[in-house]
Order: sequence, then C-alpha cells, then structure tokens
Amino acid sequence: MEPVEINAGEYYLRAFRNDDRVSDVRALVEIYADPETKRYMNRLSIDSESTAEMFIMLMTNGWEKSYRWSWAVCEAVTADLVAGIVLSNIDRTAGLAEVTCWTHPAHRGKGVLPLALNAVIGWAFGAMDMHRIVYKHSVLNPSSQRVAEKCGFTLEGRLRDNTIIDDQRVDELQWSRLATDPYPKQLP
Repeated sequence: MEPVEINAGEYYLRAFRNDDRVSDVRALVEIYADPETKRYMNRLSIDSESTAEMFIMLMTNGWEKSYRWSWAVCEAVTADLVAGIVLSNIDRTAGLAEVTCWTHPAHRGKGVLPLALNAVIGWAFGAMDMHRIVYKHSVLNPSSQRVAEKCGFTLEGRLRDNTIIDDQRVDELQWSRLATDPYPKQLP
C-alpha cells in the first residue's frame, strides 16, 4: 500500500521522509531529545540521526506491507514536522488498530493532535473500513488523556502496571473509538 496523504486544514499529513527534498531526521531527533517525550514514549529511542533514519525506514516498510500506517503531521505552509501519528497492530479482517501519537515540544498545547488524529481516524473508518481504534497512555500523562477526550474516545479501563515511567511500573488507561461512535465535539 502506498502512503496516504491527508489534508487536515492547517496541517498536512504525509509519510515520514528522508530524501533529497524533505528530511524529518533532525526533527525526530529533537522530538525524542525532549524529556517529556522520552518519559512517555520510552519504548522507542530516537537518539541519533541513524536511529531516526531507521525509524523512517520502518514506517515506510509498514506502509509497504500494510501492517502499520504512519503520518508526519506538518505545518501546511512550512512543511515543518510538528507531530506524529502511527496506527499499528492493524487487523484488516477484524477492523482493529491501535494508535500512538506525539507532538514536537514547541507545538504542544496548540490543538495539533486532536485535529490531525481526528483526520486520521476519519480516514481509517471511511477509506479502510476499520471498526475499532484503541488508544493507551500512562495515567501520569494528562495531555494524552485530553487528546483521547477531544478525539471522542471512550474510556474502557485501567491496565494495571502496564508500562514503566521513571523506572516505576504504572498503570495505563485504555480508550477506544468505534466507527459507529458519533463524531466528537471539540473541547475548548
């Protein structure tokens, strides 16, 4: 499957790139150098240009093999990378996927993810006939909870000791959104 581009108003969603015209390498290294990103996205380490290049290659492979769909969320005018969204654990037969997302530290609190994630979910439900998308985050991450709420996810429960934050086991909250759920009303 070829990567899908999505126009989300002031943001443009495209495949992660590292070519002679566009490179997301430096922005990915910046994002993952941020202490808050490291804290909550600790299962993935992008600490050098070579690991960023490998990440981009893995995201490209996910599209090619249709087991992971990913987007670099970019400002429409400058094309600067401001966030990332990945749908993984895709089961096309059952219509299931899990979402992971993050925002560049300089763009947090600006409503980037709710807008972009709602566009991705709309595409997944509409174009790909997905039925259920799961979103999980640490109970220590209130920003992720706000994203889940703004995107119309329903809280399903608490996964005890499901992740490690600051070298401690902590619970995660699990949310889901179904294709049959109403489109979310944006929170202020």
